[in-house]
Amino acid sequence: MKNQLDRLIAAYCSPTLAGIKPASLVSCDKSLYPDLPQRLEEYGAAFAPRGLHFEIVCACKERWLLMVYHKAQLERRLADTAVRHVLESFGYPAGRPLAELLRMLKRRIALSDGFPHEIGLFLGYPIEDVVGFIRYQGRGCKLSGYWKVYGDTEAASRLFDRLSRVCRAVTRRVEQGETLLEVFAAA
Repeated sequence: MKNQLDRLIAAYCSPTLAGIKPASLVSCDKSLYPDLPQRLEEYGAAFAPRGLHFEIVCACKERWLLMVYHKAQLERRLADTAVRHVLESFGYPAGRPLAELLRMLKRRIALSDGFPHEIGLFLGYPIEDVVGFIRYQGRGCKLSGYWKVYGDTEAASRLFDRLSRVCRAVTRRVEQGETLLEVFAAA
């Protein structure tokens, strides 16, 4: 395949590129994508007019953790009163610019033995599901899909289906030779 990075991003980040979610994450093997930071500059320039950003939020010895996000959508999400309250309980500064909140998230990822579960708020997961996951330590969920559901299972199931359809459709187009930019140019 011509562009394996496009395929990887299509498989995991299409819902964000399509405007359905404020952010998505994908883990990239450094041995397969040693030039990822330079490649992300190209993606960033190409998708900037659509308000999309590509940012490495963690780099360990073997992998990059890439966050793709729609800036305005993520800013709205993190400005929500209930979301802000949960983030403040984890030490995030209230009412600060997105760049500062992302710096704090990166710091929490770097210092965490596991993974800072409030990241679900950045990814657009329902607040009741993020809070439920934290409270019950990932146990006792009602449904498991793109995340563990502790709230509305019917709404989550419909959204899981929509996310899967978008990922499959975009991945199929990329596998047929289109670039991500070509897929989303008309969107």
